[in-house]
Amino acid sequence: MTLHRIRIIGGRYRRTQIQVADSDQLRPTPDRVRETLFNWLEHLRPDLDSVRGLDLFAGTGALGFELASRGAREVVLVERDRALVERLIELRDRLGAREVEVIAADAIALAERLPHASFDVVFVDPPYRAPLLRPALAAARRLLAPGGWVYAEADRALQGSDLEPLGLQAVRTGRAGRVHFHLLGLQQS
Repeated sequence: MTLHRIRIIGGRYRRTQIQVADSDQLRPTPDRVRETLFNWLEHLRPDLDSVRGLDLFAGTGALGFELASRGAREVVLVERDRALVERLIELRDRLGAREVEVIAADAIALAERLPHASFDVVFVDPPYRAPLLRPALAAARRLLAPGGWVYAEADRALQGSDLEPLGLQAVRTGRAGRVHFHLLGLQQS
C-alpha cells in the first residue's frame, strides 16, 4: 500500500504530517481547499477557540485536526474503519491533542444519538459512492448550534433544492478539480 502525506496548515500543530494510504475510500481535503475553508471560518467566526467541532466521516482527520490546531475547544472525529481509527488515535496521542475525541462508529447512527444543537462546526464528507450525503446533511443540521456552520464536500454543486428542505443555505462555495465544497449555514427566515 502506497502512502503519501498531507499536512496541517495552520495553528499550533502547523506542519504536522498526516500519512494517507492510497485508497478509493479516502479523499483527504487538499491543503488549498482547507486553507480556503479556514479563511472563511475565521472571517465568519473569529473566536474559533470557543468552537465545538464534529467530523462525521473523519478519514485522515485532516479537517478535525486542522480545527483543533486553530484552537477549537472540542473536536469529535467519527470514523468506522478500524485501521483509520487507530491512525487517528495515534496522531491525537502524538500531538497531545486532548481536545480531540476519536469515536469508532457509523457516522449517521452516532449522529442520531448526539444532543441537538451541540456543535458549532460540522464537517460532512461522506464517500461519494454511498448515498450518505443527504442523511449526513440532515444529521448535521440537527446537530448545528445557532450561528454554526456545516462544511460539505460532494461530487457536484449543491443547489437550493438540495439544501432548502433541510433548512440550510449555501454561504460560500468553491470547486477544486472534481470536488465541490460548500460552507452552509441555517436558512434565514
